Amino acid sequence: MTTSISLSRRRLVQGAASAVALPAFGALAQTTPAREFRIGHQKGFLSLLKGRGTLEKRLTPLGVSIKWTEFTAGPVQLEALNVGSIDFGDVGEAPPIFAQAAGAPLAYVAATVPRPKAESVLLPKGSPIKTVADLKGKKIALNKGSNVHYFLVKLLEKHGLKYSDVNVAFLPPADARAAFEKGSVDAWVIWDPFAAAAEKTLDARLLADATGVVGNRAYYFSSLQYADKNTDVLRIAIEEINKIDIWAKVNRDLLAAELAPLFGIPKAVLDLSTSRAEYGTGPVTPEILAEQQKIADTFFNLKLIPKRIQVRDVARSPW
Repeated sequence: MTTSISLSRRRLVQGAASAVALPAFGALAQTTPAREFRIGHQKGFLSLLKGRGTLEKRLTPLGVSIKWTEFTAGPVQLEALNVGSIDFGDVGEAPPIFAQAAGAPLAYVAATVPRPKAESVLLPKGSPIKTVADLKGKKIALNKGSNVHYFLVKLLEKHGLKYSDVNVAFLPPADARAAFEKGSVDAWVIWDPFAAAAEKTLDARLLADATGVVGNRAYYFSSLQYADKNTDVLRIAIEEINKIDIWAKVNRDLLAAELAPLFGIPKAVLDLSTSRAEYGTGPVTPEILAEQQKIADTFFNLKLIPKRIQVRDVARSPW
């Protein structure tokens, strides 16, 4: 009898201990933070990466969830980074320079190969403008602080004009297209696929692309804090992006077909933009940082940024 009571009491105590231990363990599990990877993207390869879902397949086993947010242009993405809304994004050459000068905590984590044919100066159908020199005194639309901002500066310089020789209207892509259609501007400096869409649907005429003027690389960025703490996540993301790059080089028709529904753009437009793109993503090398430094110095000399910056200060390598 005594043995039976003792055994029962022992089981009761063990059960009570388990009952206490389980909630404590559960509470510990709930308070262990899962990692989040918040990606901002434009109409580009990150949209393709989102559509394929391959990044989720690699990061989910690591306990990393992904949140995607689409933006119209690089500067808006960097504003989101500055207020802590995203951790990663894609951007042209110029926006990170403006952001760094404004004190944003960005970090360069990867760069594409040069893509000079992917940005253009477009003219409306029937425009009397024949050469870049004819842009003197004309009104030109562009997205402030974007890659085409630097392209216009260097294009004018190459043809004997100064930035101050033209009247720049700062308009985001949708507003710029509307102004272009209405004839409110004489030219539009824009990147693909917006440029290709204007050529195909508005009979816009290509005056010049960036060949022989600027490289027009794209960059993948993060915040300094996120880059320092999540090297593995960034490395995987860049690996997946470059896998698409490698595939795109030899599958341009399939690429255009895949992008068309993602962008809501006719395949004929994507056929044009993908035909003149270059593909490949890799580390931000000292040579690439030197290219960026030239852009930063140009913008400072034009008083487009308030202070001189050192681009190398915000470069990070996930490799």
